[in-house]
Amino acid sequence: MKKSLLVIALGLVSIFSVHAQEYTVVTTIESVVPMGIGRSRMISSKQDVNVDEFTTERKQGTDTGQGKVKRRDLKIDNLEETKMLNFFSATGINFQNVASNDAMISSKLTQMAAAGWELAFVISGVESDGGETDNQGIFITRYIFKR
Repeated sequence: MKKSLLVIALGLVSIFSVHAQEYTVVTTIESVVPMGIGRSRMISSKQDVNVDEFTTERKQGTDTGQGKVKRRDLKIDNLEETKMLNFFSATGINFQNVASNDAMISSKLTQMAAAGWELAFVISGVESDGGETDNQGIFITRYIFKR
């Protein structure tokens, strides 16, 4: 009887045990600069950061304490960078480049899933060409994984 209760108790503990969730982000930055002169990359951090080290608290309304946080300390050195193709070529949108980038992203998503990561959220945004004099633009997508 005691063994049965122990087995049941252990089973319940394993069912209701709380596991800390871990998150990681993979970001793609795809250039929409004409003539292919932009830079496109897939970036992921390979270094853990403690956000508390760079977070301050306002106690007197306008005194943020952010002056004590140095930008150079925020930068990490250990990251993975994958070259990708730009959306535009000399003649406009290069659909082969789009398909090639899709294949790269699919490969990364498959790799992450095989490593036990689950795709939780996808967020994207764009800053596009604003006319003849604006030769800047990016399409950025963040893939947020959890396990």
